[in-house]
Amino acid sequence: MAKKITIYTTPTCPFCHQAKDYLDDKKIKYTNLDVSEPKNAQAMIDKSGQMGVPVLDIDGKIIVGFDKAEIDKDLGL
Repeated sequence: MAKKITIYTTPTCPFCHQAKDYLDDKKIKYTNLDVSEPKNAQAMIDKSGQMGVPVLDIDGKIIVGFDKAEIDKDLGL
Protein backbone atom coordinates (compact mmCIF):
# COMPACT_ATOMS: atom_id res chain seq x y z
CA MET A 1 0.00 0.00 0.00
CA ALA A 2 1.33 3.42 -0.95
CA LYS A 3 2.20 5.83 1.80
CA LYS A 4 0.52 9.22 2.00
CA ILE A 5 3.13 11.89 1.38
CA THR A 6 2.68 15.64 1.70
CA ILE A 7 5.48 18.12 1.02
CA TYR A 8 5.29 21.67 2.28
CA THR A 9 7.33 23.93 -0.02
CA THR A 10 7.81 27.38 -1.48
CA PRO A 11 8.27 28.05 -5.20
CA THR A 12 11.75 29.57 -4.73
CA CYS A 13 13.29 27.00 -2.35
CA PRO A 14 16.07 24.97 -4.05
CA PHE A 15 15.88 22.17 -1.44
CA CYS A 16 12.13 21.92 -2.04
CA HIS A 17 12.78 21.41 -5.75
CA GLN A 18 15.41 18.77 -4.96
CA ALA A 19 12.99 16.87 -2.71
CA LYS A 20 10.20 16.95 -5.31
CA ASP A 21 12.59 16.00 -8.13
CA TYR A 22 13.90 13.10 -6.04
CA LEU A 23 10.38 11.73 -5.45
CA ASP A 24 9.48 12.31 -9.10
CA ASP A 25 12.57 10.36 -10.20
CA LYS A 26 11.49 7.48 -7.94
CA LYS A 27 7.93 7.75 -9.37
CA ILE A 28 6.51 8.36 -5.89
CA LYS A 29 3.25 10.29 -5.71
CA TYR A 30 2.87 13.14 -3.25
CA THR A 31 0.78 16.20 -2.52
CA ASN A 32 2.61 19.51 -2.70
CA LEU A 33 1.37 22.34 -0.48
CA ASP A 34 2.76 25.83 -1.10
CA VAL A 35 3.36 27.53 2.25
CA SER A 36 3.21 30.97 0.70
CA GLU A 37 -0.52 30.41 1.22
CA PRO A 38 -1.20 31.16 4.91
CA LYS A 39 -3.47 28.14 5.52
CA ASN A 40 -0.74 25.78 4.25
CA ALA A 41 1.93 27.54 6.28
CA GLN A 42 -0.13 27.20 9.44
CA ALA A 43 -0.81 23.51 8.75
CA MET A 44 2.94 22.92 8.35
CA ILE A 45 3.77 24.78 11.57
CA ASP A 46 1.03 22.92 13.46
CA LYS A 47 2.37 19.53 12.28
CA SER A 48 6.10 20.13 12.53
CA GLY A 49 6.73 23.15 14.71
CA GLN A 50 8.98 24.34 11.87
CA MET A 51 8.88 27.46 9.75
CA GLY A 52 11.58 26.37 7.28
CA VAL A 53 10.95 24.32 4.16
CA PRO A 54 10.82 21.69 2.88
CA VAL A 55 8.87 19.68 5.41
CA LEU A 56 7.79 16.19 4.37
CA ASP A 57 4.95 14.33 6.06
CA ILE A 58 5.20 10.62 5.26
CA ASP A 59 2.25 8.84 6.88
CA GLY A 60 2.54 11.19 9.88
CA LYS A 61 6.35 10.98 10.17
CA ILE A 62 7.79 14.49 9.80
CA ILE A 63 11.09 15.05 8.01
CA VAL A 64 12.48 18.58 8.04
CA GLY A 65 14.68 19.46 5.08
CA PHE A 66 15.72 17.32 2.14
CA ASP A 67 17.15 14.35 4.06
CA LYS A 68 17.50 11.69 1.37
CA ALA A 69 18.61 8.96 3.80
CA GLU A 70 15.63 9.55 6.10
CA ILE A 71 13.22 9.70 3.15
CA ASP A 72 14.62 6.42 1.79
CA LYS A 73 14.31 4.80 5.22
CA ASP A 74 10.69 5.89 5.69
CA LEU A 75 9.74 4.81 2.18
CA GLY A 76 11.64 1.51 2.33
CA LEU A 77 13.89 2.38 -0.63
